[in-house]
Amino acid sequence: MKQFYLLFLFISVLSFAQLTPPTKLQAYYSGVDFSLTGNNLYNDLAFEVIASHTTFLTYSQRHNYLYDADEDLSNTSNVILIYSGESRNENEYESGSNTYLPQTFNTEHVYPRSLLDNSNAEADLHLLRSCDISTNSSRGNDPFTSGSGNYGSTGGAWYPGDDWRGDVARIIMYVNLRYNEPFSDVGNLNLFLEWNAIDPVSPLEDQRNSVISAVQGVRNPFIDNPYLATVIWGGTLAENRWSTLSVNNVSNSPLKLYPNPVKGNEVYIVSNQEILVEVFNILGKKVKTQSMTSNQKN
Repeated sequence: MKQFYLLFLFISVLSFAQLTPPTKLQAYYSGVDFSLTGNNLYNDLAFEVIASHTTFLTYSQRHNYLYDADEDLSNTSNVILIYSGESRNENEYESGSNTYLPQTFNTEHVYPRSLLDNSNAEADLHLLRSCDISTNSSRGNDPFTSGSGNYGSTGGAWYPGDDWRGDVARIIMYVNLRYNEPFSDVGNLNLFLEWNAIDPVSPLEDQRNSVISAVQGVRNPFIDNPYLATVIWGGTLAENRWSTLSVNNVSNSPLKLYPNPVKGNEVYIVSNQEILVEVFNILGKKVKTQSMTSNQKN
């Protein structure tokens, strides 16, 4: 006799409260409609970021600004190196025109230079970090992968280390937003969303964003507020650094869910507003996350 198994799904429906940038950033983000979500917010934010990028550096000009951006907050004569986290004398940068010895660090393209399609990106300070020479060489052009603990190579891929996961994620998301470079060349979006959430913005990232925006005009919005990534792509809920017009809570907005209980692997959801749907099985495991637009049926 044919048997039927019933799977009961718990649906968590979250609505996004409208974001309000802090006073010091309201002029910069004045052209962005933060009532939008998903691709609509992505496009609005991308337009603003591209328009605000008014100064394009040559690659050699990075020496004039990068070490101010990466400056050790506790020692202004040093820079902090990505991945290793070491503090080194800022004069130790590698360059044929640098007469200082020793030269122990160079410039890491977090999104590898050889993979960039847009030539303007190679000198964008937002994706450049000071890095130990040997560590930079070890990473090469390897894509990023999951891991734990310290940085290092893992099966032809690179784990940046627990303390640098969020930095990497927010840089990669910026490169995608600003230059439309794909996530797939350097890892995957779900991994970067997880890292963005699990490793909050550091004071060094805030410093970099301020220094670089003063030079280039453009900011990394995912440093300003990691939660923007959640509103755009969904995934793991990231820190919201901005105030909202209302608190985020479970929405009581009308929606239809059928069949209930669920038979097989199909369930249909209809809502009259934009929502984020998270589906959990009876074991508490999240099996699907998806943003839905108004009156979309999934």
